[in-house]
Amino acid sequence: MDMKEAMEKRHMVRKYTDEPLKEDMIKKLNERIEENNKAHNLNMKLMIKEEHAVNALIKLLLARGVRNYIILAGETSSNLDEKLGYAGADVMLYAQTLGLNTWWVGGTYNRSVAKYVDNKKVIGIIAVGYGISQGVPHKSKVASEVSNINESSPEWFKNGIKAALLAPTALNKQDFMIKQNGNKVSIECNNGIFTGANVGLIKYHFDLGAGVENFEWE
Repeated sequence: MDMKEAMEKRHMVRKYTDEPLKEDMIKKLNERIEENNKAHNLNMKLMIKEEHAVNALIKLLLARGVRNYIILAGETSSNLDEKLGYAGADVMLYAQTLGLNTWWVGGTYNRSVAKYVDNKKVIGIIAVGYGISQGVPHKSKVASEVSNINESSPEWFKNGIKAALLAPTALNKQDFMIKQNGNKVSIECNNGIFTGANVGLIKYHFDLGAGVENFEWE
C-alpha cells in the first residue's frame, strides 16, 4: 500500500485490540517520526504501552485499548500547530501503509503527556495500533463546497481537492476553502483553536493528491 492508497483507506479508529506493536513496526514508526521532527523542527514522540493519554470518561464512552500513541509537540512558534498537522498527517498515513490504524485526538487527551517531551507545547496525540475495525468514511462535503473548482480546473487541482476532503478535521466540520488561480493555491480555514492543525492536515493531503510539483501555496 502506498501513501495515496493509505489516504483512501484511512479512517478514524477509536477502539484497538490488545495485539502489541511488533518491534519492526515500532522501529519504522520512530524513524518516520524522527524524519518529520528533523524536517519541521518538532518534538513528536512515540509512546508504547502507556495507557494514560486518554481520560477515563472518554475511554468508557468512546475509546478502547489506546496504549500506543504519538505526542504532537514542539517549541512554541506562530506556525507550530500547522507544522504538527502536516507532519502528523504524514505519520498517520505512513502508519496505515504498515497495516495500522490511527485516531487524531485534538481535544480529549490527557495534558500530562507533556512531561514526556520535556514540557514542550503539545496540541494533541495520535493513537496508533491494530483497530478492532477499519473505521468508516466520515461524512463529507462536496468539492464545490470547499473550493472554487469548476469544469475548466486543472486535473491536479481536482485531485488535490478530492484528497483534501479525506483529511481529518476538528469535529469533521471541513470548514475550509481552497482556491486556485493559475499555479497558485490559497487556503482559508476557521476552526477556532484547531485552525492551525487543520490547515496542516489539509495541506498535506492536498499536496499528496495534487503533486507539489504542479503548484505553489500562497
